[in-house]
Amino acid sequence: MKGLKIIVLAKQVPDTRNVGKDAMKADGTVNRAALPAIFNPEDLNALEQGLRIKENHPGSTVTILTMGPGRAAEIIREGLYRGADEGFLLTDRAFAGADTLATSYALSCAIKKMKDFDIIIAGRQAIDGDTAQVGPQVAEKLGIPQVTYVEQVKEVKNGSLVATRRLERGVETVSCPMPCVITVNASAPECRPRNAKSVMKFKHANTISERQEGAEDYINLVNDRPYLDIKEWSVNDIETDVQQLGLSGSPTKVKKIENIVFQAKESRKIASDDASIDELMKELISNHTIG
Repeated sequence: MKGLKIIVLAKQVPDTRNVGKDAMKADGTVNRAALPAIFNPEDLNALEQGLRIKENHPGSTVTILTMGPGRAAEIIREGLYRGADEGFLLTDRAFAGADTLATSYALSCAIKKMKDFDIIIAGRQAIDGDTAQVGPQVAEKLGIPQVTYVEQVKEVKNGSLVATRRLERGVETVSCPMPCVITVNASAPECRPRNAKSVMKFKHANTISERQEGAEDYINLVNDRPYLDIKEWSVNDIETDVQQLGLSGSPTKVKKIENIVFQAKESRKIASDDASIDELMKELISNHTIG
């Protein structure tokens, strides 16, 4: 079997564990400058699945595709440190403020330009939105099948993959023809740590914008070592309808963001015997707390 072309969709997200009063702008978009930026957790699970497929199929490649500001190149480097082969950054002011519809449109346009792919892997959802929509929307825009809630890709052969899905009431095993999109749960295996040799190899990997801000030595270094080039695409580099990008292409509007802290106002102790537990269960059911 020939090597597989694997694309991992990744996102740099604000750390929602540190949401404060400045987390939202007046236009309803997230103020990313006010929050620390991290690699979206479930996208790391997706990356691990891609790397495992690559290991099982010699000649395969893993490409990171992300959309965001210039600093989002950092998660591409994180992917390279863990075993990815290359990365593409979609960055342009025209992409700013995109909801899931505009984001999936931009990503699908970039994938169409990349052309050759077998499997697209994404995290189930991003922690800054929790919509779980981008992966399925990318599949719809590309017109290819999708498998969601994947916990493990068990097998890839004869033009299809077999994966297990973790659902609310059990585990399901499905087969899907390729090319396809899969989205990966947080219950999937965690991503491997950085590899020391890969860190040394890719620590100077950067985009053309980053090189323009650096010394001339960096430009010469990338010319000598093409693998250090993180591809950077703007709106002009992919074929799009600008009206479907950014805020103009985003029908979803966020009206308010709140940081809610749950506090226990009252509590009571119950005995550990069956009668006390039964009494508590009846009370919870009668007041519709459960059931």
